Amino acid sequence: MGLNITNRQGFLLVAAACAGAMGFALFAQYQLGQEPCPLCILQRIGVMAVGALALLAALHNPGRAGARVWGGLVTLAGLAGAGVSLRQLWLQSLPADQVPQCGPGLEFLMESFPLWDVLSKVLKGSGECAEIHGRFLGMTMPFWVAVFFAGVIVWTLWLVARRRR
Repeated sequence: MGLNITNRQGFLLVAAACAGAMGFALFAQYQLGQEPCPLCILQRIGVMAVGALALLAALHNPGRAGARVWGGLVTLAGLAGAGVSLRQLWLQSLPADQVPQCGPGLEFLMESFPLWDVLSKVLKGSGECAEIHGRFLGMTMPFWVAVFFAGVIVWTLWLVARRRR
């Protein structure tokens, strides 16, 4: 007995999960006072990209071939977001003397440099990206974001690889 779900419903669940994740991120920022660092912002962009692609896929209501294309796009966006999460986890694991120095804020970088240079600087990380502002079940926020992306990727791959009866 398998899970009987359409492609539309499956992609809509991904979009809803992304909306929930963004809702929590905004709650953490505005109610818990956890200001996002540049890598956190990139992770949010990843969540929004996955959510937007999944919503478009749900609206399109693809058949088998279309679901694979949309699933590939959702998976690629999820992999990119997970990569940023893992990068931040790595920065957080560094000894204090090896953490990169804090640089200028993201707003200043966006106003002063071309987008490619900004992305390059942000992905290198800074001291503020290595700070830990709280834990849940012993793990930091980037860990849970990576788990979220992993869940979305596994769900999406299952959705497009299953045989529908």
